[in-house]
Amino acid sequence: MLRRMLLSVLLGLSPAFPALADAPRIALVAPQTGPFSILGAQMRDGAALAARQQGMEHVLVEENCQPGSGPAIARQIQESGAKAAIGFLCSESLDGSLAILKDAAIPAITLSVRWKGVMEDALKNDWPLYRMAPSTDDEAERITEVILRDWSGSAFALIEDGTIHGRELTETIRNALEERGLKPVFTDTFRPGQEQQVALVRRLKKAGASHVFVGGDRNDVAVIARDAAAERISLTLMGGDSLKASDQAVPLAEGVLAVILPDHANQPAAQSVAADMRAAGIEPEGYVLLAHAAVTVVAQGVGAAGALGMPLAQVIGETHADTVIGPIAFNDRHELGDNPYRLMEWRDGRFVEPGATAQ
Repeated sequence: MLRRMLLSVLLGLSPAFPALADAPRIALVAPQTGPFSILGAQMRDGAALAARQQGMEHVLVEENCQPGSGPAIARQIQESGAKAAIGFLCSESLDGSLAILKDAAIPAITLSVRWKGVMEDALKNDWPLYRMAPSTDDEAERITEVILRDWSGSAFALIEDGTIHGRELTETIRNALEERGLKPVFTDTFRPGQEQQVALVRRLKKAGASHVFVGGDRNDVAVIARDAAAERISLTLMGGDSLKASDQAVPLAEGVLAVILPDHANQPAAQSVAADMRAAGIEPEGYVLLAHAAVTVVAQGVGAAGALGMPLAQVIGETHADTVIGPIAFNDRHELGDNPYRLMEWRDGRFVEPGATAQ
């Protein structure tokens, strides 16, 4: 009931605040110097455009990603007069800052931090943190969902490259599938970075596998696909978000599947804004559109909070906002209500929806 009431208020509000003498202020916590400054610039470009469009003022707060930097960041946000803060590339910036932001009634939205422990601590202590980055569980959950939906009648295999990420991702998927009564016909750890994987694809054939999830990087998947084709072994291959990378020695084969985070610039809601950005010399990549969306979430929340006389942190958690990357709503754990990972297929040099043709 509260969500519906807030949403109806939002729809009746102007998206900007041109009549206010003092425009609402939002803080952007992002690196301005150092090795992460490119990512900080992406956040700054997106946030600055959205703030202008929404009639808000944005202030920059330097993020150095050093341990112990959180309290100083929180004090800068508080002293700036910001109603909310977005950005937070690094978990170090949240550590020690959230308790201060709670006392100041300033909600924080991280665009990057995925570590589960940060959100667990925030929920336990009622800190006003929301996460627009996927959680560490989202990738495995979506891959498991795809396998259950599309491969349950197929002989499938789970293989991984022995790295921490590849092993943990694949093991999480395997456990989730086996809890639902679905077992792979073959599991293996392969040696990554090899020029050929003929022995591996032959073992897959011997096991009778027709579908294979690969917990490895793009080049390893490309090599496996090439060698399977050369051996005339028909395999449907799927990887995770690590497939969003550039081709190396071996190009990725047509039809390889990947569960990845979509390119926001290709989303229908982003077309107009992305075109405006490119016309201004800004490439809508990385964190650009995500930062734009976060400012929109805050702007719409400020309007609803003022109309209803409610704390902004509560309103952000209870409302749904229309943004350049699509609708944004948070669940009761302050995570994105919709898992952002999507099943995509490599066609004509880009990832597209399965069955679609790249333009």
